[in-house]
Amino acid sequence: MRRYILAAALSAVIFTAFAQEGSLLRFKYKKDDSYRILSTVQEDVKVNGRLNHHAEIVSRVTINVTDVDEKGNGSMKGSFMTSESSTSSVGQHFSWGEEFKSSYKRDVRGVFDIEDTYFMPTIRNVPVFPEKAVKPGDTWTAEGYEAEDLRRTFNVEKPFKVPFVASYEYLRDEAGESADSSHTKKTFQVISAKYNIYYESPVPENSWQLGEYPASTMGYSHRIIYWDNEKCQIDHCDEQFRIVIETSMGNQFDFSGTTHEEITEFTRTATEEVLKEVQKQVEKLGLENVSVVKAEKGLTISVENIQFKPDSAELVNSEKEKIKKIATILQAYPDNDLLVSGHTALAGTEKARQQLSEERAESVAKFLVSLGVKDKYHVFTQGFGARIPIASNKTEAGKAKNRRVEITILDK
Repeated sequence: MRRYILAAALSAVIFTAFAQEGSLLRFKYKKDDSYRILSTVQEDVKVNGRLNHHAEIVSRVTINVTDVDEKGNGSMKGSFMTSESSTSSVGQHFSWGEEFKSSYKRDVRGVFDIEDTYFMPTIRNVPVFPEKAVKPGDTWTAEGYEAEDLRRTFNVEKPFKVPFVASYEYLRDEAGESADSSHTKKTFQVISAKYNIYYESPVPENSWQLGEYPASTMGYSHRIIYWDNEKCQIDHCDEQFRIVIETSMGNQFDFSGTTHEEITEFTRTATEEVLKEVQKQVEKLGLENVSVVKAEKGLTISVENIQFKPDSAELVNSEKEKIKKIATILQAYPDNDLLVSGHTALAGTEKARQQLSEERAESVAKFLVSLGVKDKYHVFTQGFGARIPIASNKTEAGKAKNRRVEITILDK
């Protein structure tokens, strides 16, 4: 629940100005910069002391810097998507989850200015940098807060804000590899950010309507932040956390686990130049019933009349060979995530069409992962049933075109 997006607290490149007595840490924003933040959470959820379930959650954020003022403060627009793992007959996958939009400002030290209409990002004002230059061993503190989304759990309509004071320490310089596909050897500056939470909630004015609501929140977060001085940006981050919410009815909800976040730039694929290049490769590889179009989320490769074994989601061998060829195209975009979408013709019940489209998307995604194109944390799936036809379902030729799987190289 709580770990939808931790990463957007790190949602800008960082400028490090070196001084004789240390480094002056400041966010530096550049208009039209875009990047992706991927957060993977392993979380145990307990209710009243008993393990309710274990969740593996992937949160994907894309950030665009829309403006920078004369003081260097940035205006951002972000798209936030969270997916929780599930298991089906074709294996484990991450389906494309609900998307949230957000808009906010952040100053050069890292302080947020965001309206209460936005639930994302969850963690705000981490990190916030000190006024003066720092060197390994230096410490500082800064106020921050969590903005929890409790609409589904407790019917709380605005972000539920839990304040904290974070303690920071510039720990060391450390050799490592970059989080992007190049795995370039880097020297990172490493910062520790820790905070504890204890917050007693005021009684809501409409408490009689809510029935149950959060009475107190307690817990901690310990985060290690790595950034790259050469590229002047956060590279990755690791966190351990635990949050316990006690309700007005005496129930206790306990969320604990770990988070890993990586921040990478990606190639813009929904351009005329990339479109023509991929179309040329499709033609060169002799791929039949395959088209390429610019789409809302990136560049989409559509495999029409895709063949599975009867009434199943298992690809026939000829289609596997086709997907292998498409995989060679996808490997040219190692830092772009993939979205695999399944579509069916108009046949059978709506429920059956939806299930089949999801399973077929999962089957193609699983095969791409097995080919080593991406790991499972960078491939998402989505099923649409017969809701988005590209041809008439009144003819067999039209049905064949509608029976398709689309692979989108994401650039948003």
